[in-house]
Amino acid sequence: MSNIRDLLADLEGPAPELDPMRAAQRAMRPQLPKRFYAAVTVEEGADGWAVQLDGRTPKTPRGQPLAVPTRTLAEALAAEWSAQGQVIDPATMPLTRLVNVTLDEVVGEGKLQAVIDEIVKYAGSDLVCYRAAEPAGLVARQAEVWDPVLAFAHERLGARFMLSEGVTFVGQTETAIDAVRRAVEAVPPFALGALYTLTALAGSALIALAVAQDALTPEAGWDAVHVDEDWQMAFWGRDEQAMARRAFRKKEWDAAVLVIRDVR
Repeated sequence: MSNIRDLLADLEGPAPELDPMRAAQRAMRPQLPKRFYAAVTVEEGADGWAVQLDGRTPKTPRGQPLAVPTRTLAEALAAEWSAQGQVIDPATMPLTRLVNVTLDEVVGEGKLQAVIDEIVKYAGSDLVCYRAAEPAGLVARQAEVWDPVLAFAHERLGARFMLSEGVTFVGQTETAIDAVRRAVEAVPPFALGALYTLTALAGSALIALAVAQDALTPEAGWDAVHVDEDWQMAFWGRDEQAMARRAFRKKEWDAAVLVIRDVR
């Protein structure tokens, strides 16, 4: 699972261009490869719909053909490759990165269960179960945005989750966790990497599942992730570094939503 976590490693710190230390680290990395192709197309083959760079299929880091189950996904991948300039910058290719990890670290034999377990683990301490005790406005806002997620879990998954104030841990019932597990296990294998991405970005398996099952729009789910942060910024002003980080993470979120919506 370490490589899946690596997929999200850059999402936890400031945007590279705004953080001097990360900028220095970036400068020490190997130079980005030059663009080596002209034409980008898609073609259906034995492995699914594959991106073609001048008629050749690029490979994942572990040597798998960059191929996906649907033409829609392949065309979205092709758009990322077409948009590259003189160099190929993986930081601007969230869908390609997600598909690489999915092919190499999720779909492979014996790896699906580990991904399922990681997603279900989030439900044991899910973001929407930990509520502020004050101020009253934040308490009300959390209830407004997060209570529908709990209602989704109850009505659609058959799971009741208990709430806690602050950061005091509250154990969830085995029945609730098993219900989440069943929902995650029902996700098509190719979409599991995307569901993990949503879960990790949200800190919430319940928000991720609500988006995956159309109980929340992707934008509503994204807003639900940032209730506390938005409340703080409403009082103290916008944090430009935080907003830059959020914009970067939002691209990862959108890529994951595209996969889930297209593959399910």
